[in-house]
Amino acid sequence: MRINGAQAIIECLKKENVNLVFGYPGGAVLTLYDALYQNKFPHILTKHEQGAIHAADGYARSSGKVGVCFATSGPGAANLITGIATANIDSIPIVCITGQVATHLIGKDSFQEADVCGITAPVTKHNYLIKKVSDLPRVFKEAFHISSTGRPGPVVIDIAKDVFEAEIDFEYPTEVNLRGYKLQKDGNTDDIDTLIEAVKTAEKPVLFVGGGVISSNTSAYIKQLTEITGIPVVESLMGRGSIPCDQLESLGMVGMHGTYTANMAVMECDLLIALGARFDDRVTGKVSEFAPNAKIAHFDIDSAEINKNVHVDYPVVGDLRWSLPLFTAKLSIIGAQLKDQYKPWRDYIFEMKHFNPLL
Repeated sequence: MRINGAQAIIECLKKENVNLVFGYPGGAVLTLYDALYQNKFPHILTKHEQGAIHAADGYARSSGKVGVCFATSGPGAANLITGIATANIDSIPIVCITGQVATHLIGKDSFQEADVCGITAPVTKHNYLIKKVSDLPRVFKEAFHISSTGRPGPVVIDIAKDVFEAEIDFEYPTEVNLRGYKLQKDGNTDDIDTLIEAVKTAEKPVLFVGGGVISSNTSAYIKQLTEITGIPVVESLMGRGSIPCDQLESLGMVGMHGTYTANMAVMECDLLIALGARFDDRVTGKVSEFAPNAKIAHFDIDSAEINKNVHVDYPVVGDLRWSLPLFTAKLSIIGAQLKDQYKPWRDYIFEMKHFNPLL
């Protein structure tokens, strides 16, 4: 069907099963907002662009879907930066659609022109500048794929004003083929086997659960691991909710704003198993004194996170949807033995938890 670029964007969003966007209009995106109105596409008008990006971030965190927001050119797009940076650090999938000045005005210091791709490059997983309406379907397909796969993150699509008005014979791609972006969900099973041997010899293990467990929807395996082995659990702020807070094994949040018991457990443990966590400074404090008696295992989808902040003895690189089920299955074979082995540690930690409540 032949439609204009703005209408094509709405069709792209429908193809990606987007059912809500957040935004604040401006001159460069008025044609897009006309298409929103004509299609009666659900849109939440915020008081400021920063509100739109933070709302899209919250929507993505709570729904598990890609958050989407709109902003106009120049100051509108620039107002998204704080929220984009937040999503980037926390690995939250967001697609930001921003208006840009018309193609023939780009690079001429035009009214409300800003180099949005240049500005956002350090805080996005990827970004695009669209100058041709024919690129819209491909770019949107790629953007949602990049944002939601691997380690999730924000993607910016900056669109020249005249692209919204240009016409296209719309056809949405069914596949994505990005050279250099190949997802490897499965890692090396030998890494897990090596860690299993460390678990067998440990006396004071602790599970450290991060936001990767939430975003990969693998919290059920944390519950299984605690039931099988009885290992106590500490969480990062991003990992909160991965285990019920009233469960005995839950020691609460670790780090600067964490609980006494969680921090003491990390200080005294001999094996710290981190799952989808990034060891930020709010957790570690002085790195040289963090978990001083522990060997550290680190499960993460992003190999760049391994050894970035702390030395890792047992790296397990891969999607938690691959590694956690396998790790849990292997531990289930020796679960009863481990529970007996860890009983003195559990008794000590749970007594500490009893005498150091939050309230």
